[in-house]
Amino acid sequence: MKIFTWPVVAGAALGIVAPLLTYSGNPGNMGFCAACFIRDTTGAVGLHKVATLQYIRPELIGLVFGALASAFFTKEFRPRGGSAPVTRIALGFFAMLGALTFLGCPWRAFLRLGGGDLTSIAGILGLIAGVVVGIFFFKRGFSLGKSAEQSTSSGLVAIFIVIGLFLLLLTKFSFGENLAIFFSEKGPGSMRADMWLSLGAGGVLGVLMQRSRFCSIGAFRNFILSRDSHLLNGVIALVIFATVTNLALGQFNFGVEQQPIAHNDYIWNFCSMALCGLCFSLAGGCPGKQLVHLGEGNNDSALFLLGMVLGAATAHNFGLAASPAGVPTFTPFAVILGLLFCAYVGFSNKSAA
Repeated sequence: MKIFTWPVVAGAALGIVAPLLTYSGNPGNMGFCAACFIRDTTGAVGLHKVATLQYIRPELIGLVFGALASAFFTKEFRPRGGSAPVTRIALGFFAMLGALTFLGCPWRAFLRLGGGDLTSIAGILGLIAGVVVGIFFFKRGFSLGKSAEQSTSSGLVAIFIVIGLFLLLLTKFSFGENLAIFFSEKGPGSMRADMWLSLGAGGVLGVLMQRSRFCSIGAFRNFILSRDSHLLNGVIALVIFATVTNLALGQFNFGVEQQPIAHNDYIWNFCSMALCGLCFSLAGGCPGKQLVHLGEGNNDSALFLLGMVLGAATAHNFGLAASPAGVPTFTPFAVILGLLFCAYVGFSNKSAA
């Protein structure tokens, strides 16, 4: 059995790079969180006005650029799209609501565990539960329909948007006083590693993630369905290397108290990540994988990510995002609504006979 497979290399790289980014200035146990970084970028362009959560995260830009370069090099840049576009936007929307209730995407859930944060366990169990429900729907014939091949120019539109964000980050351009682009001066949005370091780290991970097909959702799905541990070994490597790196850097904090940007509401940690796991399962991958697919020209992933942007804006404009203080009053209703929507999607979409 080969030990150093592509998923193991990619997971180990994420487990090393993310704590190093935290050590270099990124928020605690949030060296690389796709959902949180999409949230910060959403705020930077003015779609929410939480002043402490606004920054165009170069890690995301690097991830897409790295995946794009890898896809072109391996001739895997193959634009596709057209599969249930509105449904994919809605799944991205509710996935983000779930992530901002738990305070992290699947990658951050495992990075939190690798930092000693035991509050992440409820979320990870919820994530697995969501994947199990997704498997139930797939066994019943669930499908959002086939994507069709699209032109290269169509696949590059989302890339142009990412390039635009990069230029705005590079120039720190502002459209005027109190107008976008916004950069936090305090709070998590102001906690950031050097821009070029973050961009380079994202680029390296983008290449490795594209080559490895790394996906935490696929890891549990494949293991549960067929005991295939190929991807799961990458997740295990992520946790092991994150733990070792955090110990080496002196930022390992074992326990449930005083964990960075986390709360102890275990019921909603579980339920919100169950919502994430189900949304990601039905849409075909976690947000990290969706960003990699964006670099491959996949417009279905672009729509899912658009849904996440809208979810981030809604969560903060309507006070639904959790915080270290806990889960807001109306957030459980949003999570339950998301679970009901996923049930509707799961039962009502089947592949053609």
